Amino acid sequence: MRYPPGFLRVRWTIFGLLAISYMLVFFHRMVPAAVASDLMAAFGTSAAALGSLAAMYYYVYTAMQIPSGILADTLGPRISVTLGSLVAGGGSIMLGMADTFAVASAGRFLVGLGVSVVFVGLMRSNAIWFSERQYGRISGLTLLLGNLGSILAAAPLVWLLGFFTWREVFIGIGAISILMAVLTWLIVRNGPQEVGFPSVRQIEGLPEHASHEGRIWEALRRVYANRSAWPGFWVNLGVTGNMFSFVGLWGVPLLRDVHGLTRAEASGYTTVSLVSFALGCMAMGWISDHLGLRKPVILVAALVSALAWLALLFLPWSPGWSAYLVYGFLGLAASGFIVTYGAAKEVCEPASAGMAISLVNTGLFLGAAIMQPAFGWIMDQTWDGTLVEGVRQYAWGDYRNALWLAFAFAVVALVAALRVRETHCRNVTVS
Repeated sequence: MRYPPGFLRVRWTIFGLLAISYMLVFFHRMVPAAVASDLMAAFGTSAAALGSLAAMYYYVYTAMQIPSGILADTLGPRISVTLGSLVAGGGSIMLGMADTFAVASAGRFLVGLGVSVVFVGLMRSNAIWFSERQYGRISGLTLLLGNLGSILAAAPLVWLLGFFTWREVFIGIGAISILMAVLTWLIVRNGPQEVGFPSVRQIEGLPEHASHEGRIWEALRRVYANRSAWPGFWVNLGVTGNMFSFVGLWGVPLLRDVHGLTRAEASGYTTVSLVSFALGCMAMGWISDHLGLRKPVILVAALVSALAWLALLFLPWSPGWSAYLVYGFLGLAASGFIVTYGAAKEVCEPASAGMAISLVNTGLFLGAAIMQPAFGWIMDQTWDGTLVEGVRQYAWGDYRNALWLAFAFAVVALVAALRVRETHCRNVTVS
């Protein structure tokens, strides 16, 4: 395929800017794990309360998925990502300056509100600037780059905390988010036509997809009434949302409380999860596009996730290679979610791609929103009252009880994966 002169430069510039904004989304998402003990000490919280603070991000993120899809399909990525980055930056600064738990929760809420529109906007932009046969690969690259943010929120952040306070980190990342909002507004465009290029489908010699023609609520109803779009929702809830909950909050405290690792040592294991997740996203998208299949990739990912949680529950793992393997497989399995976006948009009308993506994305963040406080609540039920420097310390039995819930979520995902409709990497609603 021959692109017009300058097309590729503009496309990759826009993709790069939105990808950097997405890296910040992941950093915001995963940072509570590295500063969990700092937050518990600063605000005197229990495990359940800390889980609720961390999950505040997921609560609003989940609630915003329908609006995010509508914004992406109507206003376009430029406006939605600009506004989202501004709000997230302000929320992060508020969290860094908070003197009460309530203010910290409000800041975390604003962070979740802001970043909720970034991913769907980016994926909608990808659907416009790249061909359908490239979607799995570009989605994988998107998640690979985004996950650099989560990796930075693990071991590198722990190192950074040796020089800066947790408050300074939140303020700094907030300032960077605001800078990205300005750059997005100045540079990003919603489609090739806005900068004088033909659309990707025109370049490919294909007819344009039909638009909503203003009937946005009817389009939304059709997406949510489409049974073939829903399996990805449940897969993401039980696999990737599950992993985000654990790695983003409880993975470090587990290794600290049960195995006596320092925060820096424990963060190395969550870093392995996040690196395997990032590389897996790239690999899963490529494999799916290469095979021309969606369902087998999703099914294998769900199966590996269930087996990894069983390994945490029953195998005699300990810090070292066995723990690295288990944490790594949790991240690798979670990367299969990237294929659910292609599977979802390919069973819905092309003009509703943003809404379809937001539907399956809702499952991911609903899973994390449920799991983070529920995991902490289960541990609180059997906590024996042990405190270390004012921070609650939990036993292996407390964590093991909560891990059973994680396994149950994975089983739900495995059942849903069996219901995924195969699309062979093409939109099945158009001829």
